[in-house]
Amino acid sequence: MQGRITQAVQAAGRDSDDVALIAVTKFFPLSDCQLLLEMGQVDFGESRDQEASEKIPDLRDWAQARGDNGTSDSRPFTTHFVGQVQSKKARSLARYVDVVHSVDRPKLVTALDRAVQHACEAGERSEGMGALIQVNFDSDAAADRGGVSPSEVPALAEKIARSDHLRLLGLMAVAPQGAQGQEAQEAFDSLAAACHDLKQVYPQANWMSAGMSGDLEEAINAGATHLRVGGAILGSRYPGR
Repeated sequence: MQGRITQAVQAAGRDSDDVALIAVTKFFPLSDCQLLLEMGQVDFGESRDQEASEKIPDLRDWAQARGDNGTSDSRPFTTHFVGQVQSKKARSLARYVDVVHSVDRPKLVTALDRAVQHACEAGERSEGMGALIQVNFDSDAAADRGGVSPSEVPALAEKIARSDHLRLLGLMAVAPQGAQGQEAQEAFDSLAAACHDLKQVYPQANWMSAGMSGDLEEAINAGATHLRVGGAILGSRYPGR
């Protein structure tokens, strides 16, 4: 995987340090996450709260224990929620998620902001939550893929920026269903243009979350800063593994 990323980064004339790899560990057990952490992986992606709400706190406890008992330095890591978010799940996510990549409606912004406030007051977290706006470039996409049109980004960005406990980090997108090669490249180029426009107003919003196992080269070429990769790291995922 790192070889593919390095090759794509070099082909795009970019610096490897500008691209972060998020290992999507949905359906994979805690033991696999522990192994990845030992190997130096520091960004983990999840998209099922029921699973992640137990696994990620356990991973944090395990990492902290290793640091405490002297067997290894504890490695700080970042948890990214990369799937669609139901507003009613905001309170749960606020307990363990560092960054949500799929903010796509004002109601969710309000729910996450309040949930993070409650989590801070309860001592469950010590800082705000990072937020990315999911942009949809696929007019035929199923409703459960989420995302807003590029024209809706400014209003949603302003709501996030005005919130008390969310940090606007940038934009996220998934390539249109079935898109490969040039079609995926065009979608990611459109996301890059939207990111450029957003940074003119919010300079700190410099994340571009794009690219998965099948299209990471196109995403890197377009300027992606964060890749969300699962299958190419850990193999096929399925429930009950």
